Amino acid sequence: VQLVESGGGLVQAGGSLRLSCAASGFTFDDYSIGWFRQAPGKEREGVSCISRSDGSTYYVDSVKGRFTISSDNAKNTVYLQMNSLKPEDAGVYYCAADGPCGSDFGPHFEYDYWGQGTQVTVSS
Repeated sequence: VQLVESGGGLVQAGGSLRLSCAASGFTFDDYSIGWFRQAPGKEREGVSCISRSDGSTYYVDSVKGRFTISSDNAKNTVYLQMNSLKPEDAGVYYCAADGPCGSDFGPHFEYDYWGQGTQVTVSS
């Protein structure tokens, strides 16, 4: 199982970025996929996930209405479209596989497979 994130960068507040998570060694029928982020000195937090069972999605309250998670099964890639970015959205963003996705989404330790992360910087 391998996950590779890309798409991070520096953006001004109010701007947009699209993160990609390319998966290999499994398909999205096997595992739910989650996006997490970690700011310096803070715990890694769940941002969004997409369920393997029915494609349903979940978002943490702080990103609802601004972030959209989606998947392209043909490319085995999950995306996180981030709009109206705020300085507090900055951090290293990770995608992860094989964990819960629903009202129980959140704890990073419940996900088994992780990418290397991609840095998102938001200037004010």
